[in-house]
Amino acid sequence: MNIKTFIFCSIVAFLSGCAGSRKANDGSVSLFNGKNLDGWVIHGTEKWYVENGNLISESGPDKQYGYLATTGQYKNFDLTLEFKQEANGNSGVFFRSSLEGTKITGWQAEVAPLGQHSGGIYESYGRGWLIQPVADLEKMLKPSEWNTMRVKVMGDEVRTYLNGTEMIYLKDAKIGAANGQIALQIHDGGGIKVRWRNIRVKPL
Repeated sequence: MNIKTFIFCSIVAFLSGCAGSRKANDGSVSLFNGKNLDGWVIHGTEKWYVENGNLISESGPDKQYGYLATTGQYKNFDLTLEFKQEANGNSGVFFRSSLEGTKITGWQAEVAPLGQHSGGIYESYGRGWLIQPVADLEKMLKPSEWNTMRVKVMGDEVRTYLNGTEMIYLKDAKIGAANGQIALQIHDGGGIKVRWRNIRVKPL
């Protein structure tokens, strides 16, 4: 092998390693690099920033709705992430959504204080609550601790899981016909602060 071939092969190997570093053995890809907001777009005036490897969503002085949306679209996927609520307030994980400013069309897997239906599915600017977890499952949320949420969307079927427990199963034709972005939410009203980490999506 001559020197030019060696250098070329080394570069290819390096780039291949870098490209694969975000992809796990299960086929999932990281949506958050722990350093900055690359791959995401801020909608609204609320605060989105990175601190100690965590993605922070925090109410700003305007106390309005805010969203952080992926630049890409995801139709069928298995999403996992961790969140920690540092202040009371409503948040959520939107899927198959689209945004015009801070007006969002799509569906939200709820992230809310204890007893306020985390893991349920809410349709914004539409039918409202489609399904809420049964009362006994509300206790799966761990206030002020890290929680793991999983949202699996395939065709017209949606399943959510909180800390390993299935919270809801929903079959809905309107969801099945849609496509769009994944987005994190800050509800209006102020006083909200949520940490996020280990945001990974596996296309299905």
